Amino acid sequence: MWRAASTAVDPPVDRPARQEEPVSDAVAETARPAPPDAPVLARLSVLDRFLPVWIVLAMAVGLLLGRLVPGLDDALGAVTVGDVSLPIAVGLLLMMYPVLAKVRYSETARVTGDRRLLVASLVLNWVVGPALMFALAWLMLPDSPEFRTGLVIVGLARCIAMVLIWNDLSCGDREAAAVLVAINSVFQVLAFAGLGWFYLEVLPGWLGLETASAEFSVGAILVSVLVFLGVPLVAGFLTRTVGERARGREWYEGRFLPRIGPVALYGLLFTIVMLFALQGDAITSAPLDVARIALPLLAYFVLMFAGSFLLGMRLRLGYAKTSTLAFTASGNNFELAIAVAIGTFGVASGQALAGVVGPLIEVPVLVALVYVALWAGRRFFPGDPTAPARATSRPRVEETR
Repeated sequence: MWRAASTAVDPPVDRPARQEEPVSDAVAETARPAPPDAPVLARLSVLDRFLPVWIVLAMAVGLLLGRLVPGLDDALGAVTVGDVSLPIAVGLLLMMYPVLAKVRYSETARVTGDRRLLVASLVLNWVVGPALMFALAWLMLPDSPEFRTGLVIVGLARCIAMVLIWNDLSCGDREAAAVLVAINSVFQVLAFAGLGWFYLEVLPGWLGLETASAEFSVGAILVSVLVFLGVPLVAGFLTRTVGERARGREWYEGRFLPRIGPVALYGLLFTIVMLFALQGDAITSAPLDVARIALPLLAYFVLMFAGSFLLGMRLRLGYAKTSTLAFTASGNNFELAIAVAIGTFGVASGQALAGVVGPLIEVPVLVALVYVALWAGRRFFPGDPTAPARATSRPRVEETR
């Protein structure tokens, strides 16, 4: 099932009408057969209905495995893809492929032509985000240089993977997300090392603060982008192109996409388990340090999301693009941040611990913000065809299979 992707100010796109439940396509595409007058929850699979619970359980299972199974972290990290553990790499690819297979690539031109969205995204991701993380790190961790440096690295690593899931769950604009993630990946390769030098050495020196030196591998960053964005992006594009040419768009979107849609959620849960299993010992061994690092991260995610969402509303982007802008600006590429911190400072360093704590805070916070976005869409975007509609006593259900 596909959602309308127009905004309040853009010309409407000819797509099937949105169903009248506040659920995303990622959820709607795994709906169970049920009568048209059945309650919303009755039509959702067990996976979809309790998704936040499964995410929390996946984190807990991963942490327990990492803590209780000797040598598990070494085994998971023995084989890597672009400095990322092979199991985590597999999970990320499984998670991203179905989402990118849903993108209507023929409609990305309407996104690249929206200068307000593109400029706002670039400013939020590459000016506001790193600066905010720098400020929060120094304000909340003035006596912990290693943790500060780790948080600065997290702030520079813009998300190019899991953000696609958050965007899909929040009913964001899928084509806009694909374009913004692609742009962020290019900037990540070109600007990461330079911004790291600026925020760790130049800006602290100007402000009379303690400086830190670090060298980043542009090659490692490039490999990360090519593998975790390039591979699923090409696969998704080819799948849609071949599928539509062979069987038509109606079959592709009505029959094929609903079958592969759940793979994204399974990939998300698998990735979370593997990630926390790999870093479980580091997280559970230093709970007080984790708590200190968590505070600026929590403030960062909430402030970035709220500010970006309000900016989207101010620019009148419409709900779908506003949600996409907020999540692409709030998420971070924790895989890259962890790899850079470990490669530069060592696996036992405070910088690496700060990178590891990133997803521990980001995953549950952004899941919660998905629900905030859905609520805000119904509350502040009345009449917007891209906003999630309120559930009714007898909702209208479209065929998804």
